[in-house]
Amino acid sequence: MNLTPTSTIGIVGLGYVGLPLALGYAAKGYQALGFDIDQSKIDHLRAGRSYIKHIPGDQVAAASASKKLDATTDFSRIGECAAVILCVPTPLDEHFEPDLTFVTDTLDAVVPHMVAGQTISLESTTYPGTTEEEVVTRVEAAGFKVGESVYVVYSPEREDPGNPKFSATNIPKVVGGHTAACLEAGVALYGAAFDQVVPVSSTQVAEMSKLLENIYRSINIGLVNELKIVADRMGIDIWEVIRAASTKPFGFTPFYPGPGLGGHCIPIDPFYLTWKAREYGVHTRFIELAGQINRAMPQYVVERTMIALNSRGKAVKGSRILLMGLAYKANVDDMRESPTFALLDLFDELGAEVTYHDPHVPVVGPTREHQKWAGKQSAACTAEVLSAQDAVVIATHHAAFDLPLLASHADLIIDTRNAMSGVTTRPGQVVKA
Repeated sequence: MNLTPTSTIGIVGLGYVGLPLALGYAAKGYQALGFDIDQSKIDHLRAGRSYIKHIPGDQVAAASASKKLDATTDFSRIGECAAVILCVPTPLDEHFEPDLTFVTDTLDAVVPHMVAGQTISLESTTYPGTTEEEVVTRVEAAGFKVGESVYVVYSPEREDPGNPKFSATNIPKVVGGHTAACLEAGVALYGAAFDQVVPVSSTQVAEMSKLLENIYRSINIGLVNELKIVADRMGIDIWEVIRAASTKPFGFTPFYPGPGLGGHCIPIDPFYLTWKAREYGVHTRFIELAGQINRAMPQYVVERTMIALNSRGKAVKGSRILLMGLAYKANVDDMRESPTFALLDLFDELGAEVTYHDPHVPVVGPTREHQKWAGKQSAACTAEVLSAQDAVVIATHHAAFDLPLLASHADLIIDTRNAMSGVTTRPGQVVKA
């Protein structure tokens, strides 16, 4: 693939992965053409506005003003692109099996408009073999010869929303191609925007590499979550244990406990390999055990809250409970797979008057799994509101939280993130969970 300074790079799916990628290509001088079925995103971008909190509006405005960024819902414009990069979700269904609907539907919308010479890249996290089975098959069924008339690659996204050190294009980019010519095209595509490209021998290796990255994190988080429960029973502060272990200069990487896993990657991606491994007669016990532990953490937080309320002569039913943080991680507005939703559900089922506070998520937007909470607004975090709560649960440690205010006015604080460490509190006021 020969990129020129006027080449257009198409990015399909303008969410937390696609929008930063489009801005990255625009910043390098290429024409970035974004595709999405959500007209509101198109309207925002054409007006020079960002709809993702951690992506500065001035970046979008500059790209739009320079005419290097455009967006559309019209997939017939795929033919304008030298390359098309697919950045769509890959969720699990209710049986924890891969749901490739977004990928296949997107391919069905893109492939009819492809032209010879294009490169198509899949970035969605998925099981090894997806690129061959879904992308290559559809492209060749349309009459193209992969590796000759068009090029197919897989390159896993590595976005970390809100990370101040790493953004879309300064994270090393793994890429694998269906053929040697495809790999060459993929290296050219990503080398045009990324500081470092890491070529691998196949699309399957690239697919597996992303799963390993996230499985590594899932298993280690599951381990430290289990150790948190053990340490609590022993009267040991797991956070102090982690700090002590972290002083070892080799052989140890700290992972931290929490109320459960969130985000689109770690709670979901490991099960793509679990599902595919069954095809080969392999039972991925580590992956499944870690998933069980991590999914059980919201229930553990609820149980710790129940015990703490009981010690004050209160039942959960009828208690006023404020959850601090709806986003799945600190300082972003990304609420995908957030464990706070599980906490909302569990406390609500127990009859509590539960609400949440999150300055990054003023209103709960539509979600696939938690429609009952759509439209719910973030509560104010004032002295009056805090004083009225029977318990305040810190689910996400946003820098915007006024923790001294919380310490001054909340009677009971359930801290799942060690956020109150270093804040002056009263004896028995804070319960770690």
